[in-house]
Amino acid sequence: MPPLPVRFGGSEHGESVLDPDPPGVREAIDAALESPPGGRRDAFAAVVARWPASLEGWARLGDAARDPVEAYACYRVAYHRGLDRLRQVGWRGSGYVRWSHPENRGFLRALDGLGRAAGTLGEAAEVERTAVFVRQLDPAWDRTAPQRGQ
Repeated sequence: MPPLPVRFGGSEHGESVLDPDPPGVREAIDAALESPPGGRRDAFAAVVARWPASLEGWARLGDAARDPVEAYACYRVAYHRGLDRLRQVGWRGSGYVRWSHPENRGFLRALDGLGRAAGTLGEAAEVERTAVFVRQLDPAWDRTAPQRGQ
């Protein structure tokens, strides 16, 4: 086992990477993404029904939601489940959770979606809070915007 890195000083931020989804989730999400637009929501609903802990599944269901309230609810589920999973891997409320790690993308996509959905519902304070939070987790978030479709 390689030695753990030694961190000096209090100014360095740690980095957290979520555990990957179970086998089969990525393939099911990819298949749902290939579904005709009219059937995409149901395809993502089937993914979260089979794997309710999949943050990516919930975030994609939010993307395909029928209305802003449903989108908000799906993103909120992914966000809260994501916070729980981050704590399980040692995140303690600070440090990076970067898009560059595919395992983190469902959580970051959900957090961004939560802010967008909050905006459509007139929740200005939550829009601001989620925008700040996502950039605290990944300071390069603006540069990753074109990749969010992945």
